[in-house]
Amino acid sequence: MSDEINWDRIRDLAQRVLEHSETLELSEDTRALLSKSAREVAISAQEAEDALRDLPTATTLLREIRQRIRDGSHRLSRAEDRVEEFQEKGDFNGAVHVIRDVLAVEVVPLYRRHAEILLDELTGLANVFATGRLNPNLHDRQQLAALSQRIQQGHALELTDDLRALLRQTAPTAAIGEAETEESLKSPDGAEALMGMILSRFRKAQSRFLRSMYRMTSLRDSGDIEGARQQMRDVLAVEIVPQYRRMAEEQLRGLDSPPPES
Repeated sequence: MSDEINWDRIRDLAQRVLEHSETLELSEDTRALLSKSAREVAISAQEAEDALRDLPTATTLLREIRQRIRDGSHRLSRAEDRVEEFQEKGDFNGAVHVIRDVLAVEVVPLYRRHAEILLDELTGLANVFATGRLNPNLHDRQQLAALSQRIQQGHALELTDDLRALLRQTAPTAAIGEAETEESLKSPDGAEALMGMILSRFRKAQSRFLRSMYRMTSLRDSGDIEGARQQMRDVLAVEIVPQYRRMAEEQLRGLDSPPPES
């Protein structure tokens, strides 16, 4: 299976045939599309070949392909929302259970791969939460969040060399200078405060940016380009986290660029 999966064509075909009552034409191109899409949603080559022998069964095949894509997408999206809720509570075992439930029923390989990757990450974070030991293969801030939740549940922070290195690496991404970082790393309490500052700045930056993006998009779509620009200017007036400054600058440049020729 190709690593690059794009279901736009099969979704368009399904919409035309299943929702707008167009007749499914079993051209060579359509047969190839249905065969390829069937493989991508774990329908066997033999089953697809049998279905493509006549129009009614080919239409049923198209319906099943679309249903598997939709069901898998909705299932994974709902699971990711629940995982986030569990993580915010520090219940990593609950989050792991949610993804295992997905894998127990999901058949589409693409969605299974996404769920397996997420399960690996959650299993690693659950171990960080349980032991306080860092994992070099996991995302920096996710590990800090797991450690922060561990502290909230009454565990003492162990200021190891690995944690010092992680905080030194992560602090600049939250616009925290070297001097402030080194002062904080002199004690577990200082490291805990530094960790909290890093996580807080990213949470606030993300929330601020998403709110502004929503307003920017609404204003842009209504034709108020200047109002849309102002949303990103307002972000840049207060934002200090480099990642979100770059994102706001990119959005502003996009609004300042001439529209593409039709």
